[in-house]
Amino acid sequence: MPYANTNGIRMYFEEHGVGEPLLLIMGITAPGNVWEKHVDFWKKYFRCIVADNRGVGNSDMPSGPYHTSQMADDYCGLLDFLKIDKVKVVGVSMGSTIAQQLCLRDAKRVQAVVLMCPWARCDRKAKAIFNHLVAIKAKLPANEFVQYIQLLIYSKSSWDNDTLFHEMMQAQQDSLLDLNLQPHHALEAQAAACINHNLIQELPNITQPCLVIGGRQDIFTPPWMAEEVAGAIPNATLYLYENSGHAFHWENMEDFNPRIRDWLI
Repeated sequence: MPYANTNGIRMYFEEHGVGEPLLLIMGITAPGNVWEKHVDFWKKYFRCIVADNRGVGNSDMPSGPYHTSQMADDYCGLLDFLKIDKVKVVGVSMGSTIAQQLCLRDAKRVQAVVLMCPWARCDRKAKAIFNHLVAIKAKLPANEFVQYIQLLIYSKSSWDNDTLFHEMMQAQQDSLLDLNLQPHHALEAQAAACINHNLIQELPNITQPCLVIGGRQDIFTPPWMAEEVAGAIPNATLYLYENSGHAFHWENMEDFNPRIRDWLI
């Protein structure tokens, strides 16, 4: 299994495809392989680099709290390890906050960035949701915790869709057999990074071309968050999917995958 020693941790990563490097940064609780169905499409056009964030999957899970700047430095080290001088970046949810930091901390290396369901700061409700995630992780069995995440990220249209509904039910059952579930201390550490992320004053310094994209029915990171981010970044374009939630990229995959490809090329 490929690992890079970066910023004091061992970071697990995979590469798929050839072409321009495309770094994909996943969100809270999720390992990098959650990108699988997107990578299956994008790897025909890009060298896709997928890693497990600190605190999840096969990467190290040190005690926290973590910080989005720290997690961005993890990726800087990974790119150094891979000898990549120029990269395009796609980050989802917590991954979008890490991507924001990466744009600022390694501006010459990042050529363009897609920020999926991003935020620049947490309001009281967002902080409460992240803290609640941490609290219920300690109390619920794995399948019920997964169900809570699904309730946060999928819109009504997905629950009404037979195919997506059965996939969600299968994910709940699979969690009961997963031997590499994220431990409580690591979720708590990642949640701290999400809660304390506040770049609202620094976003105007992101000069790379930026696509901010999300769902209008997102109850986890509502549209005002994406609108605030897009409004603060000088070269940002905003696109919001109708009738879609935090998992808009799953709910609209046939449109989303080529849309991102076309914007990045």
